[in-house]
Amino acid sequence: MTGPRAYLDYNASAPLLPAAREAMLAAMDSSANPSSVHGEGRGARRIVEAVRVSVASLVNGNPAHVVFTSGATEAAATLLTPDWRMGRGPVRMSRLYVSAADHPCLLNGGRFSPEHVVRIGVDSDGLCDLDALQVALLGHDSTEGLPLVAIHAANNETGVIQPVAGIAALVKAAGGLLVVDAVQAAGRIPLDIADGTADYLILSSHKIGGPLGAGAIVAASDLMMPVPLITGGGQESGHRGGTENLPAIAGFGAAARVARDGLAAIARVRDVRDQIEEAVLALAPDAKIFGNGAPRLANTTFFAIPGLKAETAQIGFDLAGVAVSAGSACSSGRTGPSHVLKAMGLGKNDGALRVSIGHQTDAADVEKFRLALAAMLERMGGRTTKAA
Repeated sequence: MTGPRAYLDYNASAPLLPAAREAMLAAMDSSANPSSVHGEGRGARRIVEAVRVSVASLVNGNPAHVVFTSGATEAAATLLTPDWRMGRGPVRMSRLYVSAADHPCLLNGGRFSPEHVVRIGVDSDGLCDLDALQVALLGHDSTEGLPLVAIHAANNETGVIQPVAGIAALVKAAGGLLVVDAVQAAGRIPLDIADGTADYLILSSHKIGGPLGAGAIVAASDLMMPVPLITGGGQESGHRGGTENLPAIAGFGAAARVARDGLAAIARVRDVRDQIEEAVLALAPDAKIFGNGAPRLANTTFFAIPGLKAETAQIGFDLAGVAVSAGSACSSGRTGPSHVLKAMGLGKNDGALRVSIGHQTDAADVEKFRLALAAMLERMGGRTTKAA
């Protein structure tokens, strides 16, 4: 199939925005260390602090409570630790509670030992089982330490949006802390860390059109913070050592500004997603769209068609000029059902395909996807009518 490729894998990494590219190129003109006290260093520091404001604004946070990292995985590894501090005093987190459908960077427990990680089940739509979480927290032994709960705001495969407010209420009642992985949610649903739900948010630059290699922790306050994962020269107010990646951070800031402004137009993205799902169901009425009984991100659909193996279909789409994925990009190369579908009790299928889109996705992309899927299904023995 000729013509421009259709990129439909935004949940893996969104295309670099022109504004982010421009900001990165401008930042590259500065070779100074942001920690240096001379004029060049102060100029680099101004770029970092301006981005701190932009990233905080995306989630209605305090710029002073933004800590830059190399990405979301590092942010998760920093936060998911038994060892915390309140001022100069140590605070112990004795158990980590995570959703069974969470992203691996939460599911693997960070710096907790495996025996101290408790997995909470989800329902058939992938929503966290609040009753199970409540029972687990009621059984938590507070004499050993506090409970730490980590949850994704929206699932990276299905797009299902979690009941974060309900989860937060249970965590607060148990005297614990709540870490919310907002990587897929940022720029797609409103986020407000000042509303008293999440204690910490995790963000990623390249999921919102910024460059790879930058992420952030946004804290509701600086009263309690984890013992640093990376120690060094005291950068990021002592929370993350190492010289800041100035070009990547600059691009992150530009993307955050675009993402914040783009929330007003998210309905158009939903319309395009719905057109994709309509095309799937028209070609394969027996297709299963996962998580569609729950609130979902406007940009994501995760579906399976009986008899169509996801790995084979992914290759077929690629050859037809369409980029989709067979689940999480971080699980690339693995075989077998998605751990998300397993957690939902839906692991018995030929795999699922994830289509994730953005503001740049248009009708031509949808049509390219439709024609590629129709051709694949025709090759399976004419189980659908021939594409026009």
